Amino acid sequence: MMTKTSFAAFSLGCSLLVLAGCSKSEATKAGPVDETAVASPAVASPAVASPAVERYMPEYTAAGELVLPKKFERWVYMGSPLTPHGLNNGKANFPEFHNVYIQPWAYDEYKKTGVFPEGTILFKELQLTIKGKYPDGSRDEPSGRGYFPGKLNGADVSVKDSKRYADTQNWGYYNFNHGEPKFETAKLRPIGECAQCHIDGAKKDMVWTQFYPRLDQ
Repeated sequence: MMTKTSFAAFSLGCSLLVLAGCSKSEATKAGPVDETAVASPAVASPAVASPAVERYMPEYTAAGELVLPKKFERWVYMGSPLTPHGLNNGKANFPEFHNVYIQPWAYDEYKKTGVFPEGTILFKELQLTIKGKYPDGSRDEPSGRGYFPGKLNGADVSVKDSKRYADTQNWGYYNFNHGEPKFETAKLRPIGECAQCHIDGAKKDMVWTQFYPRLDQ
């Protein structure tokens, strides 16, 4: 016979099971708890590739013009040579920072092989310096006197394709405006305008690797 005390204890136990979301019979049906499974962290879903690391290749129009590369600002940054007007008698050919980027996949292959793979794009975004008060164009900032990045000013792009650019040592050169906004497409520049300069002075495979430590191997 169940006493009042044992009945109260039984009722309390049932109530706790109900509050936990299952009855005594449901808990029995579920079987013993797999403590290992409970303690294990949830398995992460497969990572989705970022647009920044996809194998982006050069795109061309039906007329053969190069399409402005997409999301280049997410690529691997190489460096920013600077040739301001103030240090070139006011007549610098490129009076800007040359912010250079390369596709992540092309950079990875280059680091493994020492060779720029077919389809490599070197994107050089031009960026003006902020005008300074000194004759050489420099200015004072909390960090000291120097040249500081200002407005964007267009872009130049080089592409490696041994079949398409066989006449210029496997690289083609394009200008997407020396100003903003950048052109959506660009025509191949004549050899004397861009390629010849690289033929004459670039250290490795038409690329000025001497200015970019990550490429100078």
